[in-house]
Amino acid sequence: MTERGVVVDVSNRQRRLKTSASWVRRLVREACAAIGIEEAEISVLLVGDAAMAKLNEEWLEHQGPTDVITFGLSEPTDEVDVWPGGLSGDIVVSTETACRMAAELGWSPENELAYYIVHGLLHLAGCDDTNAAARVKMRREERRVMVALGLPAPPRRSHSRAR
Repeated sequence: MTERGVVVDVSNRQRRLKTSASWVRRLVREACAAIGIEEAEISVLLVGDAAMAKLNEEWLEHQGPTDVITFGLSEPTDEVDVWPGGLSGDIVVSTETACRMAAELGWSPENELAYYIVHGLLHLAGCDDTNAAARVKMRREERRVMVALGLPAPPRRSHSRAR
């Protein structure tokens, strides 16, 4: 890491959801603070469903688009949640999926986008949702962070999402 604190790079490669890079950067910084991450280099890439489907197939061998994919670039030490030099990773989000799911769940696309970014950060920080117990813990933490950011708690979801 070249700088102390939370450094956020935002690349917007979609046209579906109007959002600002400064809003995304602020969201990531505030979410990191709520999670307890003091140093990080996070890249957020906003894409459409076609680009997300391509990444999903290439990296996860899943067909079709998904909501968020994370690529961790740092490794924790033996101590839980200790990241030497800070947390580093990429978060790729489909804004088309965010818009579609927001309509289905009855809340704003911006809240759904924020939820995906929080979810991605939690994955980068070591949270897992691959089994029922871990999923319950992850959902609890997602709700806690969203509320800490002054956003509504995410609606309950009936489906499991591929990562």
